[in-house]
Amino acid sequence: MLRGLVWFKNDLRLSDNPCLVQAIKECDELIPVYFLEDKQTKVSAFGTKKMGPIRTQFLWESLTDLDKQLRQLGSGLWLIQGNPAIEIPKLIAQFGVKRLYAKKEIASEELLGLNQVKDACKPFDVNFVITESHNLYHSLDLPFTKENIPQVFTKFRTLLESKSQVREALATPTAIPSIPIPPLNLPEQTLPMSVDARTAFPFKGGEKEAFKRLHSYFSETQAVSKYKETRNGLLGENYSSKFSPYLAMGCISARTIYHELKAYEAKFGANESTYWLYFELLWRDYFVFVMEKYPTQLFTKRGLFPSKPYLGKHNDELFLQWVNAQTESDLVNAFMKELKLTGFMSNRGRQIVASYFCHNLQLDWRYGAAYFEQELIDYDPSSNWGNWAYIAGVGNNPRGKSIFNIQKQAADYDANYTFRKLWLNQ
Repeated sequence: MLRGLVWFKNDLRLSDNPCLVQAIKECDELIPVYFLEDKQTKVSAFGTKKMGPIRTQFLWESLTDLDKQLRQLGSGLWLIQGNPAIEIPKLIAQFGVKRLYAKKEIASEELLGLNQVKDACKPFDVNFVITESHNLYHSLDLPFTKENIPQVFTKFRTLLESKSQVREALATPTAIPSIPIPPLNLPEQTLPMSVDARTAFPFKGGEKEAFKRLHSYFSETQAVSKYKETRNGLLGENYSSKFSPYLAMGCISARTIYHELKAYEAKFGANESTYWLYFELLWRDYFVFVMEKYPTQLFTKRGLFPSKPYLGKHNDELFLQWVNAQTESDLVNAFMKELKLTGFMSNRGRQIVASYFCHNLQLDWRYGAAYFEQELIDYDPSSNWGNWAYIAGVGNNPRGKSIFNIQKQAADYDANYTFRKLWLNQ
């Protein structure tokens, strides 16, 4: 009897899940596990939590949905509170686990955790199997090595479009051989947080909700055909795809979205807007591969340029004004209030508030990135820290840094004060 332990992290889905598919193929019985680690609730070096209440609720919903789907296939999700490096060896010893399956990690903190588990498992006769499930393009299909990833996105995009192909998505399992799994036992918590009535799209976690959004965006509304024109919007359900939280939590894969997009183009026709959604998925991949090359540098003050000075400094008073929507810019305040109350902000908003933080307030960009980590339901290490470094001028920005004229941004994207009135008048 060959038993395998499947360690779920931010790949909370059954569809196109290489880790799960390989485990089912190779093992007689599986033990699907998710670990709630203390570090998720601890305060970071920047004074913020790793995961705020809205993001935590999105996680609870995603875990509940995954457990329900696993039980329909004969298994379940074993939720364990504790450090994986301590708890996994216990499971290996108790159940005679011979194979441990986990997704590939690229960021420094996640890599450290993965290596700690590997070290803890050395006394056991267990095979550690790492699979890749986060990207659109598989790293083995890149036309360059990790060390030679282009420093500019445009060259990265051109090379991939001409020399690489996206792999097919894997089929969803129809049955999972499993030991009996205890009922899902989420930590004691307050009642679900009420959704702010002003939000146009109240997010709910889980693979079921991810596919519901996929169907709505492509088939019901066909909003993808207008994405390029609407993507800088600030209000409404369909100005953007709203896929990012589901991608970040792993409730859906980038490959699934890509192949759904290709099917849509075959049926309804391709245009600049459908291409632009693929373009955004490429940007997401780019930040992933950049962080894989620089797993620690993108968390440092000088980013990719350790020898260059960086003028931004932390200031508690200015930082809290930004966090609490009390800056001199009503547009920035509206965005920050939306973020605190919903866990989400438009792409245009993120660029504006980050530019204001880095260049108007001249603060240390890492504190802004850490606050986003706490609040955003679509927090993803590579995209979040890569984008903040890009704006601050210490990342992969060919222009050096991105400085936005806040008054012009307000005139261009909220000329009638509609967005600001919505979030600041209550």
